[in-house]
Amino acid sequence: MNPLVSVSWLAARRDDPRTVVLDATLAPPGTPGDPHGRYLERHIPAARFFDIEALSDHATTLPHMLPTPDSFAAAMSELGVGDKMDIVVYEQQGVFSAPRAWWMLRTFGAKNVHVLDGGLSAWIEAGLPIESGLVLRSHPRAAGEGPPHASEAATNPAFHATFDPAAIVDFGHLQRLLAAQAQVLDARSAGRFHGTAPEPRPGLPSGHMPGALSLPFTQLVESGRLKPADELREVFTAAGIDLDRPVTTTCGSGVTAAVLLLGLEIAGATQLSLYDGSWAEYAQRPEATIVTT
Repeated sequence: MNPLVSVSWLAARRDDPRTVVLDATLAPPGTPGDPHGRYLERHIPAARFFDIEALSDHATTLPHMLPTPDSFAAAMSELGVGDKMDIVVYEQQGVFSAPRAWWMLRTFGAKNVHVLDGGLSAWIEAGLPIESGLVLRSHPRAAGEGPPHASEAATNPAFHATFDPAAIVDFGHLQRLLAAQAQVLDARSAGRFHGTAPEPRPGLPSGHMPGALSLPFTQLVESGRLKPADELREVFTAAGIDLDRPVTTTCGSGVTAAVLLLGLEIAGATQLSLYDGSWAEYAQRPEATIVTT
């Protein structure tokens, strides 16, 4: 199943209580911006804010690591995300962080998770309505404003997390994959991969893992959207990826690695995993080999 859905697909289901919309915008490291503030200014009606930073594991100094299943389930239930709901994630502009939210939800057992093709920009370009303010479990409407919104009809949805261990790779597993010459695909820029450009996080050297392949996630994107499936297959093939073999993706902190993962799934790959610690962990490990070429 292609995880992407169009704005017309979502617009037709906006008042369905089984559909929940999540704004999963995250600012890239080292760039100014307030995604939550922009969410409050304008978002798809009834969309809740999926805060990737807040939903990460804060027991580690590594950025954006997966939280525990229980804490994730509690957070999703608080947002009004329930089991068996259709979940649509988007970001405010471009393709960067929404795939991370898609991957997190899938890793914790959500079955019907979609990414809005073109995100909020495509929604606005289509002339569809937006709103402002904070949305949590309910979406109160003023008297005489019309029928209640779908989020008001859904009563106490609950999310029960079922963790998929095959979706995630830790450092030890990664070392074994590298030793076996498995397919490890790096989403960082070519300069960071080859060690000619600095990392955005202070104190980390640039370079890459021995045997890893480079595919900057931006090569999957055109005009703020992921490329079509046939073009994605060409991009992955050109990068040296065999879509019939397992692929593990990595990046700086596990965010844009999910862009590669989403693109791989759209292209038809099925044996996929993500190294959650990514370069933020790998480059700090004294036993890790760093290659610069």
